[in-house]
Amino acid sequence: GSFFQNFALNDGDQPEYIHPYLLKSAAAGLKVCYPKSVHSPSFHAQAFVADLTVSSPSDAAAAAAAGAGWRHIIAGFDDLSVTLDFSRSLRAFLVRGSPFVTVSTMCARRPVDISIASVHAFLEAAPRDDSLTRWRLRMNSGQTFLLYASAPIRLSMSSVTQLAAPGFLGVIRVAFLPDAAMEAVLDRYSGRYPTAGVAALDRPFSVDYGWCTQGSGDLLMLAHPLHLRLLSKDSRVRVLEDFRYRSIDGDLVGVVGDAWALRTDPVFPTWHSTRGISEDGVPEIVAALRKDVDDLASSAITTTSSYFYGKAVARAARLALIAEEVGCPDVIPAVHGFLNATVTPWLDGSFEGNGFLYDPKWGGLVTRQGMTDTGADFGFGIYNDHHYHLGYFVYAIAVLAKIDPAWGREYMPQACFMVADFMTLSPGAGASYTRLRTFDLWKLHSWAGGLTEFGDGRNQESTSEAVNAYYSAALLGLSYGDTQLVSAAATLTALEMLAAQTWWHIREGDAIYEDDFTGNNRVVGIVWANKRDSGLWFAPPEWKECRLGIQLLPIVPISEVLFPDAGFVKELVSWTAPALARDGVGDGWKGFVYALEGVYDKESALAKARALASHDDGNTLTNLLWWLHSRGSPGADAAAAAGVAGAAAVDAAGGTAHGMLLDMLAAEESLASA
Repeated sequence: GSFFQNFALNDGDQPEYIHPYLLKSAAAGLKVCYPKSVHSPSFHAQAFVADLTVSSPSDAAAAAAAGAGWRHIIAGFDDLSVTLDFSRSLRAFLVRGSPFVTVSTMCARRPVDISIASVHAFLEAAPRDDSLTRWRLRMNSGQTFLLYASAPIRLSMSSVTQLAAPGFLGVIRVAFLPDAAMEAVLDRYSGRYPTAGVAALDRPFSVDYGWCTQGSGDLLMLAHPLHLRLLSKDSRVRVLEDFRYRSIDGDLVGVVGDAWALRTDPVFPTWHSTRGISEDGVPEIVAALRKDVDDLASSAITTTSSYFYGKAVARAARLALIAEEVGCPDVIPAVHGFLNATVTPWLDGSFEGNGFLYDPKWGGLVTRQGMTDTGADFGFGIYNDHHYHLGYFVYAIAVLAKIDPAWGREYMPQACFMVADFMTLSPGAGASYTRLRTFDLWKLHSWAGGLTEFGDGRNQESTSEAVNAYYSAALLGLSYGDTQLVSAAATLTALEMLAAQTWWHIREGDAIYEDDFTGNNRVVGIVWANKRDSGLWFAPPEWKECRLGIQLLPIVPISEVLFPDAGFVKELVSWTAPALARDGVGDGWKGFVYALEGVYDKESALAKARALASHDDGNTLTNLLWWLHSRGSPGADAAAAAGVAGAAAVDAAGGTAHGMLLDMLAAEESLASA
């Protein structure tokens, strides 16, 4: 799931979007594109054009003479960068958010002939001073790139589309110039370049960036809109508001400093609703609860799909927690028995037809079905959707361990292995799992795509299922008293929700996307690294109820934090509602629309929910009623919208997320003060 995965799959010649550039390695060269936006009411994308190609002609000729093309080598990688040896003598430090693309000849240890080519014609290739270390490259496309060199470089025009520089040894940096007024800033900060970058999750609700650098002066990087929202005042950085690059993720703004501190408001995962249930709604919930629990005995899970099976056990686990909240403990033993019978076989390896196995090659879990069929379990065997599937299982395990601590202790190793598949923070040497398999520490959200090469890079459809995965991991931490897991999972939960609100939820007048796309959409179907789609993997754009539903399911207590803005929720429901008149719309999808309608019109939503004949396979009438009867007046409880209020009162014995996380935050503040 890494941001540079296209460089590692198949021939490695698909582009990757390493903000603000699309970069592609091919034929012993590095192709650099400052992408232009291509958009319509149904999609928003960035087109790749090889604006500049940096290469070594002698390396390309040697590879051709040997009868084999050069395949790049990934020489190093970390959270924020990848180092690419794209020819035998040229190395690129590709650092996310750098306005410069940095290429070094140092691995050659000898002067290298350099070629700089373009699909455009060069109108100008001129030094900007006598040092021959600063050059302006102007093309007939209307674009201007600036080139900086650590030593004098002599560029001459071999043809209208190619420049040659003989015998260079050192570092070259190229930067697109969006506006002439930005030239002085690029000049000032061209001397220091990053070679690596790490993101640390050492503190609750914090991500700390640090870059390894070389050269002189201060480090200039670019921040996307969510970075800017989260940049802490104690970062000791300087934001250059007028220094901006265009991006599919919104304007990228200049930030000076080689260490950033990103802080998000605390989000405390709770077992139960944070608002509490209205007293007059309890009898209706209890009546539905008793029926849904009775139905467990006669509704065996027949699927062997890890995804749908996970949804089924998580749906049952919700009934136990709702029973706790409405004071109906007598139904919990039946739920406990169902969960024990259905979850345990996946943990002890006795489930017939499927199961989880460890894959030492990629360091993760696969399913038995997925080992022989890449399409089985939605591609789980090739690492698609891991956090979705496992999140449902982890939720059920967390609840079962909560209501049956003895069972939890017995199956703790399997539970921890399952959550480690997507929650390992520091794998270290010989670790079983990769670091944060699905979470992108620069974009601050997850990717769902597995080991599949796509021209538009990584992708994710359902942000709410990603939120559910980290929320469930936090609940597992609560069950086992693991403060580090609670802290890390709660932090990722908070970040995933903020990213969903930034890039998936589209409000009227939003400026991130182009006007035609924004005007036609209130939620993105699929976010790709380099594209936005209004359609889904399983539904066309006009099935708006599916687009809304896939960004809400499953309905759990953290969902109210994912959709805290009643005004936007009303926009979203109004945009979706006409689609419900289409023939063939299922009641399960309607239920999610009514759930959000309940945020601002509880009584109308209740009337519609009561008339539903069926529910999504991860939802129940009990759960839908629980949600609607726990809706308050929009905006009346800001603390509840932040996931804070009421949690201490409803969390069961064994401690609350509040207590654990507040203790950690207090300790952090104490250390900071000291």
